[in-house]
Amino acid sequence: MKYLHAAKFFLHNTTENGGYLEITDDGKFGHYLSESQQPTGEILDYGHDWIAPGLIDTHIHGLLGHDVMDNDAAGIDAMAQGLLKCGVTSWLPTTVTGSKEQLRDICATIAQNQSQFTGAKVAGINFEGPFFTPEHKGAQNPKYFGDPDVDTFNKWQEAAQGLLRQITIAPERDGAVEFTQKVSATGVVVCLGHSSATFEQAKACVEAGATTFTHTFNAMSPLNHRAPGMVGAAMSLTGVNDELICDGHHVNPYAAQILINVKSPEHIVLVTDCMSAGMMPDGDYMLGELPVVVGNGIARLKDETHNLAGSILKLNDAIKNLVDWNIATPEQAVKMATATPAQSAGIANHAGAILPGRAADFIVLDPQMNLQATYLDGVSRYQA
Repeated sequence: MKYLHAAKFFLHNTTENGGYLEITDDGKFGHYLSESQQPTGEILDYGHDWIAPGLIDTHIHGLLGHDVMDNDAAGIDAMAQGLLKCGVTSWLPTTVTGSKEQLRDICATIAQNQSQFTGAKVAGINFEGPFFTPEHKGAQNPKYFGDPDVDTFNKWQEAAQGLLRQITIAPERDGAVEFTQKVSATGVVVCLGHSSATFEQAKACVEAGATTFTHTFNAMSPLNHRAPGMVGAAMSLTGVNDELICDGHHVNPYAAQILINVKSPEHIVLVTDCMSAGMMPDGDYMLGELPVVVGNGIARLKDETHNLAGSILKLNDAIKNLVDWNIATPEQAVKMATATPAQSAGIANHAGAILPGRAADFIVLDPQMNLQATYLDGVSRYQA
């Protein structure tokens, strides 16, 4: 047994200044003790630094030259290890649109190898597509688009051995409401995105069980005072969560501030939407089957659209950006990358909070929100 000593602890629904946090010999969180309750035993002193839950990235396509669409277990493991350098301790490998067979094979590969991954924990699989609309294709290949089909989804979930946790659909596609009802009833999170839907179409899917909007503002019908669209639905509908990419390129920081103010940090899910060029030099890459060029911190398709093609954002930089932009407190920023994504993805029963008995997955931040260390199951896995 050992104890962490630090200047601040981001505990479940509260922040404590100073004190000690118990880490058990089997890699679990124990109890928090105040500064006046100094324990006996080994103390790991982080001085002026802060202790927060490990970050959770629920929407990430690639990292370090690897892409989930490569269908390569070694590549998934390399991503998982690289994510520890971003403060991420749980994640959802995320697909882009592909053939039904390719998506099925990716599900099978991840499911069959889940116990072998050695980095950030694979908490499920996220399908971004393929039931989208061409007008808001973003960096998705429209040749694979189609209407939502429950039988197809069930085949993917069977291959995934139940690991498929999220799927994004466009609400205006035929059968979207019925699909949402049936799939959400199984516990899978139905998200809405890559869509030209009206406010009413989005609302119908939310009433059927959809709970999250995918990378809000991006690849969706915008807010207009006479046609609120997808963005209006994301802002105004209660009980839904909104993904947000805070790299400064996908969403203007002032727009991000508006969304956070409207929804509150309890309903904002910080995601990276990172592609294979994350933590890599500028140059030419692929996102699924589509060529991408990366430069000056931005990834864009090489076609005539020049659409944004995911990001090269690290989640630890997203929380720092929010604080540096002065649109969130450190506590709010951490919540949007821990507790809220855990709740949104349906994994809050085991991730996203520092609670006694939980796996001791946590990060160390300095007061400027720079990542200093990442721990997995109480073991140091990254030191800055």
